[in-house]
Amino acid sequence: MTPDQHTLQELMLDVGNGHQLYVQDWGNPKVAKTIIYLHGGPGSGVSDDKKSIFNPTTQRVIFFDQRGCGRSLPYGSLEHNTTQDLVEDISKVADACQVDSFVLTGGSWGSLLALAYALEYPSRVERMVLRGVFTGRKEEIAFIDEGGMKVFFPEAWEEYTHSVPAKYRQKPANYHFQRMFGEDEEAIQESTRAYRKLEGAVMRLDDRTRPDDPSEEFDPAPGRIECHYLGEGCFLPEGYILKNAHKLTMPIDIVQGRYDAVCPPITAYELSKKLPNCTLNWTIAGHSGNDRANWELLKSLLARP
Repeated sequence: MTPDQHTLQELMLDVGNGHQLYVQDWGNPKVAKTIIYLHGGPGSGVSDDKKSIFNPTTQRVIFFDQRGCGRSLPYGSLEHNTTQDLVEDISKVADACQVDSFVLTGGSWGSLLALAYALEYPSRVERMVLRGVFTGRKEEIAFIDEGGMKVFFPEAWEEYTHSVPAKYRQKPANYHFQRMFGEDEEAIQESTRAYRKLEGAVMRLDDRTRPDDPSEEFDPAPGRIECHYLGEGCFLPEGYILKNAHKLTMPIDIVQGRYDAVCPPITAYELSKKLPNCTLNWTIAGHSGNDRANWELLKSLLARP
């Protein structure tokens, strides 16, 4: 993320254990409510296009790259990089920007992180606007890792399974995850790229995913961070968020694509039933926040006072 005319300040925030987070405070400092944006992945970092869902004259938004991501340092680090670490980082970012309470918004992994934070620090969260809900359960991880999404994208799943030796084709992620965290740099590149290509192929309903170009330089760091989390069950007890969702009493809006092939829509439905003050908004869209229906509804919901 780069600064622009609406950037209030940039920080490299020391959060301990050798990690520094890139933070950009952006928009209008005089507004009553501040929004903290939580990016997805985990591992993706914040990009400039995320600013498009906000209005810098009527909103103040704090963006930051989570541990190991984007402009945060050390780049790609998996050490001291857990959900619990990231939860504490949100408070540190808010404190550094002198914000006591705030609105949390995020999609996919960002929705899990927002929910986990709100369970730990409910008094600091005024409201949440979440998209493409993910809570980290085994069945949600398996939806993409074990091919639940193939009912929508059979050709993408077939290509992915044929990227591994035949004996691994029932659970190809096991093969790729093992190689991602080995010592062979070529294997790390190949397996991380195969996994990210699968995700890219199923991300958007409008199917405008850019074709993979094997000649392009590929950065495995975001994919390795993502699989570091998925391989550890997102560092949460199984079913933790759904079991504790009844404790979250702040207003929560969920934007969920009916045809989300990354995070199964049933998760958003089940979560909405457990949240005391939740509105579930269905869209004719896929997983991506850039799918037009998701983007428009998010922008509208975030604009509400």
